[in-house]
Amino acid sequence: MEDCLAVILGGGRGTRLFPLTQERSKPAVPIGGKYRLIDIPISNCLNSNLRRIFVLTQYNSESLNNHVGQTYKFDVFSRGFVTILAAEQTDDSGDWFQGTADAVRQSLRHLKAHRSRDVLILSGDQLFQMDFRDFAATHRNQRAAATVGVIPVPREQTAGFGILKVDARGRIIHFEEKPGPDRLDDLESDIPGYGRGFLASMGIYMFERAALEKAISDRALVDFGRHVIPSAIGRTQVQAHVFRGYWEDVGTIASYFQAGLDLTRPIPPFDFHDWRRPIYTHPRFLPATRIEGCTLRSALVSEGSILMGAEIERSVIGIRSRIGAGTRLRDTLVLGADAYESLEEMERARASGHPPLGIGGDCVIQHAIIDKNARIGRGVRILNEAGAQHADGDGYYIREGVVIVPKGGVIRDGAVI
Repeated sequence: MEDCLAVILGGGRGTRLFPLTQERSKPAVPIGGKYRLIDIPISNCLNSNLRRIFVLTQYNSESLNNHVGQTYKFDVFSRGFVTILAAEQTDDSGDWFQGTADAVRQSLRHLKAHRSRDVLILSGDQLFQMDFRDFAATHRNQRAAATVGVIPVPREQTAGFGILKVDARGRIIHFEEKPGPDRLDDLESDIPGYGRGFLASMGIYMFERAALEKAISDRALVDFGRHVIPSAIGRTQVQAHVFRGYWEDVGTIASYFQAGLDLTRPIPPFDFHDWRRPIYTHPRFLPATRIEGCTLRSALVSEGSILMGAEIERSVIGIRSRIGAGTRLRDTLVLGADAYESLEEMERARASGHPPLGIGGDCVIQHAIIDKNARIGRGVRILNEAGAQHADGDGYYIREGVVIVPKGGVIRDGAVI
């Protein structure tokens, strides 16, 4: 993989992940208690011996820039790098990235400075573990100009994907974005080891270098899934690489929330504990978590937390979390905090009418996401008993039925949501 470059797409405004993307880009959103989404594709690359990586961003990129800069450092004897490429005005283009293909097109001058046989294009908001050496083997053995990562999906899930049809050699012969039910019978493929079924695009592509430059040369083709790949089919060889592992696009609040809760299962579909394929992140020098008189069931608790007399079930607790006595959490993602408050700072917060950093005592919180640096007072009830699907409130939002306290949000003592 030394003759391959990786390009990770940071995504657009991330409106479907709002308010988690209110102050950060999608790849910078925390996952699994101590990681960020960008750690997943970068770790997949490093575990595949792919060590030249560009990350393309344009919205709220400061947090992502800091995380990547502090985490992924290579020694002076290595050719490896992880570099942020933010949207920039040039003589060729003064526009923001208009889509995935346009983002790569506008960044081509940076890619051309590095020799490579192939370019691997990834998304920054997906949860999966893949050895890209297998992907490259499919691409090169078939002498494809482009290869698309695909997964088998049942008929009832096809409406949310781009569905492609392959021939007996795995060559893609047709592609449709989010087809209607009347089109499905024409889109079934014979999948080796799976039978007759449907193949969905994962939004993962490998291009031969010259083929990529040619495929995105037309400025009217702004997106890989909607424009570039359908245009290339029939004109050149576009191959499918079938992936059979766990893969989840966490680009919406509902999918992100469910993927987070799934990590608490006895055998999670995505396993951060796999020593053969470690997930890397920013190294922190945090103390062990302090737990006093708590009941924990199906929970992940990250380092540096302080849990006092809490009852926690099917929840993920992020780094530096503080949870008070008598509080009950169920089906909740607590994203943690960026720093600790001293006792003096806690008292000053109370004096100013704000709860201390973290979750106070005697709270009941269920089916919620508590973003970083949130302040939740004592006796707060977050239950969404009315079953609202979408709402904006004082210090909180509800999206797809999930209550979200945003980064730095404040919920005062005794509040009921």
